[in-house]
Amino acid sequence: MNGDLRKELVSWEDVDRLIDTLIPQIRSVGAFDAMLMVTRGGLIPGGLLSESLNIRHVLTAAVDFPATETAGLMAWPRFLQFPGNNLLNGRRTLIVDDVWGSGRTSATVRGRAESAGATPWTCVLHYNPQRSLFSHSEPDFYGAITDAWVVYPWELDRGLRGIGLAEPEI
Repeated sequence: MNGDLRKELVSWEDVDRLIDTLIPQIRSVGAFDAMLMVTRGGLIPGGLLSESLNIRHVLTAAVDFPATETAGLMAWPRFLQFPGNNLLNGRRTLIVDDVWGSGRTSATVRGRAESAGATPWTCVLHYNPQRSLFSHSEPDFYGAITDAWVVYPWELDRGLRGIGLAEPEI
C-alpha cells in the first residue's frame, strides 16, 4: 500500500516546528481538561503537547482495525485499550495522533470519547486529505497537510548501526 506513495522523512527539528504550529491553534479554543493519546503514533506528539499546554490528565487509547481481504478499509475497529467513561465524562479532551491518513483511527477514538461524555477535539501532526475516507470531516488541529507517507524520527530503525559486535566467544 505505502510502496506507491512518496515518502517524507521528518526530522526532530520538523517535529518541533509542527508542535510550535499546533500550540497557538489549540490555545485559541481554550484550555483542555484531558488528553487522549492514540498509541503508538500519538505518544510522542502527545507528550510534547501535554507539557507545552500543561495538560496533566493524560490517557491512552489503542485501536486496531483487523485486516481482512473482504473488509479492507471498512474493518470494524477493535479497542485494545480505552479509558473508563468516568475518566472522560465532562472533560474537554484533546485526542492526539501522529497522522490523519484514512481518518479511521481519529474518528473512531473521537466517537468513543464523545459517547463517554467527553467533548473531544482531534489533533495530528500531519493531515492527508487525499487519503481521508471522511469528505466532510478533518482533524480540528493539524500541523501540516501532506500527500506523502510520513516517516517520523521515532519510526526509524534504531538497530545496532555502527556498533561493531564481535562473534561470541565459545
